[in-house]
Order: sequence, then structure tokens, then C-alpha cells
Amino acid sequence: MSENALIIGAAGRDFHNFNVHFRGNQAYHVVAFTAAQIPNIAGRRYPTALAGPGYPDGIPIEPEADLERLIQGLHADVAVFSYSDVSHEHVMHLASRALSAGADFLLLGPRHTMLKARVPVIAVCAARTGSGKSQTTRRVAALLEERGIHPVVVRHPMPYGDIAQQAVQRFAVLSDLDHHHVTIEEREEYEPLLRAGRVVYAGVDYERILREAEREADVLLWDGGNNDMPFFVPDLLITVVDPHRADHAAHYHPGETVVRMADAIIINKVDTASPAEIATARRVVGELNPHATVIEAASPIFVEGGAVLRHKRVLVVEDGPTVTHGGMPYGAGWVAAKRYEAAEIVDPRSHAVGSIRDTYAAYPGTGPVLPAMGYGEEQVRELAETIRRTPADLVVIGTPVDLGKLVKLDKPSVRVRYELEELGEPSLTDVLGRFLETSTLAEASTQGTQAQASVES
Repeated sequence: MSENALIIGAAGRDFHNFNVHFRGNQAYHVVAFTAAQIPNIAGRRYPTALAGPGYPDGIPIEPEADLERLIQGLHADVAVFSYSDVSHEHVMHLASRALSAGADFLLLGPRHTMLKARVPVIAVCAARTGSGKSQTTRRVAALLEERGIHPVVVRHPMPYGDIAQQAVQRFAVLSDLDHHHVTIEEREEYEPLLRAGRVVYAGVDYERILREAEREADVLLWDGGNNDMPFFVPDLLITVVDPHRADHAAHYHPGETVVRMADAIIINKVDTASPAEIATARRVVGELNPHATVIEAASPIFVEGGAVLRHKRVLVVEDGPTVTHGGMPYGAGWVAAKRYEAAEIVDPRSHAVGSIRDTYAAYPGTGPVLPAMGYGEEQVRELAETIRRTPADLVVIGTPVDLGKLVKLDKPSVRVRYELEELGEPSLTDVLGRFLETSTLAEASTQGTQAQASVES
């Protein structure tokens, strides 16, 4: 007799857990997914093309708010928690809801969910969304290229469109973003990598993605979103911690897990954190993982035409996930506006419309900044209308994507960029050097270093 399983998710980890552990597993029959965090996911179905012959009608995706009703109505024996960037308390509240409805509560670990690659894997994860994982991925990729090693980036899933069509996605040039009809959130992650000449894979079926990506890579660079665990077995795991939220590393799931698993931990943003916050971060990571190499880094900001901010009333648009479920009240755009002496940062919350207004209600910790929400065409229009209604002289774009090309702005704008910069020793160069010495990439690295030295001479 198989057990009925209900997978509690948010259009990412949940689909992966199904693919690698439940699809074709005669011990379980998955009766539904639930959806949270991301709009426009509930009400759809996980398609038969991905679910397999055991699910001729696909699998329904229902609102998480209906958890108890679903467990009882669908006779679910087990509820499987499968999303990330949430507090331990949040996880246990869901566990209590599941248990009270009569189901077991399950968390799947690495042995059942990580796929083994045929090439070395370097994974970059984070304790919380918005810690600086993306710029760390870009830095690691650049350091590998300097050594003559070709990395291919595999990004944590963001399947917000047609799930079947998004099973395997390959991005090599900017036009691929239009071809795959990606959202603003996806562009925020992919665009900087593509501009740096990287190939990026993403999608839904990560077994297929892995086999495609490893064919053109010397090393796979896992770019983990939402402080999730890697989907691939890492040969080197780097975890980024934000000292502004240092204690979160011990209080969020699965951020604590990836801190404990890490070979190297980067305490980022030390240029904007206080000495006390940095000390707290060092204490927390030392308690969780005393064997990891600890690196300190900054994320300096660069503003194109920043002088125009002085004495202006500005609207700050920030990376959406960072200031919503990431829990940060503001991001790089706010820092830039303050640094360049804007006269006022205009609060957009009273001017928000539609789902943007709903976002503020769902995440009341968001500060007087505008999250760059764009999970569909309607939400992009609502974002544009919120910008239009906010009385400001110009817009400060603190998200990595070139928002002006996606949203019709009725105000002048400036963009804020940020990259990782290690401070002192040890550094990522040191960590990667030690890793490469003991990996199958050692010969390629030596040849690449010699070639670079020949070019420089």
C-alpha cells in the first residue's frame, strides 16, 4: 500500500523533491502540491509530461492556506515541507497544522535530493535571501575563468511560466531571456551572468538539466536561491552570511543547514555592518560550523551618474525577494540614495496598486522602498503604475536587472550595481586554490594559469 503525500512548496524545491524522490516511487502517491511565497502558482497543475505516467491528469497545486482541508479531504498520510527562506518557527507552525490534521510531517535531506554530477560542483548558497550570493557566484566564476577553467552556472529554479516548457532552459545571450519569457525576478539573476559571458541553466527537471549542463562545463557552479540546499552534490560548498541579520543563520531554514554544511563561509557586507554585527556573525558561524574557512567581504556599490541624486526626492526600487520574504527593510538602492545625499526617499506604500499593495500587506517589514515585483505581465503593469503614482524626481534602481527596459518609467532613473570584494585573508582565491589542487581540475587550472601569465608577460 502506498502512502498519499502532500508536498508543501513554492514552485521550486517542491518540484525537485517530487522529481527525484516521489516520481515513480511506488511507496507514495502525491495527491497535491501547495503554494506559498510566489503569486500565480496556486490553481495550476504540475503537468503530466513532468509528473509521469502515474499522474495522467497531472497534480493539482493548491493554496497553502487550505492545508488542513487538503490533508483531510485528500486523505494525505504525510505532508512534505519543501521550500526555503523561512524561520524555524514558521516550519514548526506548518508541522503543527499538518499533525493536527492527522498527517505525518517530513523534511527530505541531501541523500534523497542531491544528484551526483560527472564533473566537479562548486555550490554557492546563503543563510538568507539578499546576503550577496549572486555577486559571490559571479566572483567565483570569474576566478575560475582566470585559471582557464570553464564554469557553467546552474541556477535554483524559478518556474513561474509554463512549467512543462520550462523543464530545461539554457541561457547564453540576453535574447534568450525574451525567448523564454522570463520574469523580472529571473532576469535579476540571469542578466548579470549573461553580461559576463556565462552560460546559465535553470528549469524544473534538474536531472535533465544536470546531464545537459555537465556536457559543456569543466565545473558546474550551483547558484542556490532562497537560501536552499544545493540540488547537486557539492565538492565545495560556499555559504554567504549577512551580518545585518547575523542571528538569522541560526534561526532560518534551511539557512542554518547550509551554514553547517559549508566548507567556506563568507561574511559579506562588512563595509556597511557595524563592528558589533560583524562580531556577532563570526560568533554565530563559529558556533554552527567551527571547521569552515571564514572570509570577510564587502559589496561596494557603484552608481551610474550618482551625483544627480543630491538634493532630489527619489523613489528607491529594490530587489523584490530581498525586501519581502528576505526580511530586509531596504537594500542597495536605499544605501546609494543616502550616500549620494538625496533630499528625501519617498515612501511608495500609500501609492501602491493591485498586487503591489498586497505585497506590502503580506510583508509589513518592508521599508519605504518599492520591491521590484514582476511575476507576470499584470504585476509588471502594476509596478509601473505604482512608480507613476509616487511623487518623486527620479527613480533609484537597486535591482540587478535593467528595469528601464522592462517597465515604462515616467521619471529619469539611475542604476545601482554591486559586486563582491574580499577583504584581507583568507580569500576566495585561497579557497579555490586549495580546492583545485585536490580536484580533477588541477591540470586545467595549471595550464590556464600558465597561459594567463604568458599573456601578461
